[in-house]
Amino acid sequence: MPRANRTDFLNLFLQDVPLLDVRADVEFIKGAFPKSTNVPILNDEQRCLIGTCYKEKGQDAAIALGYELATPEIKASRIKAWKEFSESHPEGYLYCFRGGLRSRITQAWLKEAKIDYPLVVGGYKAMRTSLIEELDKNVQNLSFVMLGGRTASGKTHVLKKIQHFVDLEKIANHRGSSFGAVVTDQPSQINFENDLSIQLLKHRESHSKPIFIEHEGRRIGQRVLPLAMHEGMTGKYPLIILETPMSERVEVCLQDYIRDLYPTYKHQYGELAHDKFSDKILKGLHRIKNRLGGDRHKVIENQLKDALELFKTGDESGFKLPMESLLRDYYDPMYDYQISKRKERIIFKGSELEVLDWAKNYNGESHVE
Repeated sequence: MPRANRTDFLNLFLQDVPLLDVRADVEFIKGAFPKSTNVPILNDEQRCLIGTCYKEKGQDAAIALGYELATPEIKASRIKAWKEFSESHPEGYLYCFRGGLRSRITQAWLKEAKIDYPLVVGGYKAMRTSLIEELDKNVQNLSFVMLGGRTASGKTHVLKKIQHFVDLEKIANHRGSSFGAVVTDQPSQINFENDLSIQLLKHRESHSKPIFIEHEGRRIGQRVLPLAMHEGMTGKYPLIILETPMSERVEVCLQDYIRDLYPTYKHQYGELAHDKFSDKILKGLHRIKNRLGGDRHKVIENQLKDALELFKTGDESGFKLPMESLLRDYYDPMYDYQISKRKERIIFKGSELEVLDWAKNYNGESHVE
């Protein structure tokens, strides 16, 4: 029996149901869902032509043009790709922007190939609207606890050891600092919001315990947190502080920004990896030049250049001095000033082991220490 078309959008995301997106490439790049695969019925140029035709001559003319543009070769190619998707994901669904013409044509063409494949009623627009509504609701109603600490305290590493957490930096594909950009691009703002909404939805449905998140600014790289979440971070959510010695923080810097990151540059750029990596490091420093001051910036820049030259031999030790300088003279004063405005919301401080033990038993009651 053919499966019915789908209207329960949230369960699609809770169950990680595979989705076939038949919108044009440009629409998919702007915004989509984590479990969606783009096999467009029209390419960007064809979509533009049909859109213009629709505005100028109406729906019937646009449909006629669509069939005219879909040559037998193009149609066969699309059906083949959709058939492969449907066979690989028999539990999936297809969608276009509103669940209208493109979805129906896709279903009709698949039916010619003896395949009944259901669609999502309302398409991308309905699913996106549902996710944004849930995001607003969950940010307002769920219980959050922020994990704070000075830069390179190892907050992300500790966060991942707590059972109930959402890794905002992972969703944003950015480590949060001036040096936090990774090789691959950040997701679009829409994709960032979609993914965040889905993760909060899954937490809400699976347990009632508070969700641990890292203490962030309004932006993580170029991605912007929901306003209500940012306001919660600045004036509402309880805060726990991870205390880590400077020597360990320097080691975290080496791990996060050198050992973990450089291999991705090597994979992406091959022989150009060192040049690209050096450029990324020095540009990160340049972004905070005004706050460092000219003289201090020059000193640290020279230290980093020496470290990068030494790193050509595989020796990472040269990074320790400039990293400690940046932590002590730039990041720590800035963090201490910010945290001084949130002292009344600190409910616990401790080492990694102490924080993990405390978090395991925390039930949402906030008592300032």
